[in-house]
Amino acid sequence: MAKTIHSMIRVLQEQRSIEFYHQAFGLAVAERLDFETFILIYLSNRESGFELELTVNKARSEPYALGDGYGHLAVSVDDLDAEHRRLAELGFNPGAVVDFKHYGKKLARFFFISDPDGYKIEVLQRGGRYL
Repeated sequence: MAKTIHSMIRVLQEQRSIEFYHQAFGLAVAERLDFETFILIYLSNRESGFELELTVNKARSEPYALGDGYGHLAVSVDDLDAEHRRLAELGFNPGAVVDFKHYGKKLARFFFISDPDGYKIEVLQRGGRYL
């Protein structure tokens, strides 16, 4: 059986991304590997064994084209409203809170936020399948 262990995104500025993910989601550098042409940075926290891998290509100066396919990372929090306020106070401009229903039954409560490179992150209220 496969176990998911990390997801990778390419970022332009190492420190800017590390600071965002630390302030927004409490992720810290678990390991940093510096190669000749790129750097790999693994971010994690105590909530999960899953890691976010940041790849910094040293010769890259142009923003990455994220494409038109819909994709995102997702995190869950205990208090969605408090987290929305906190992220807004940090200047991260979270989107509106959405109450998402399926056939009239509440499925999820969430909002989206973008990281410095434009990647979307869904922040979900913990509960149901979103623990």
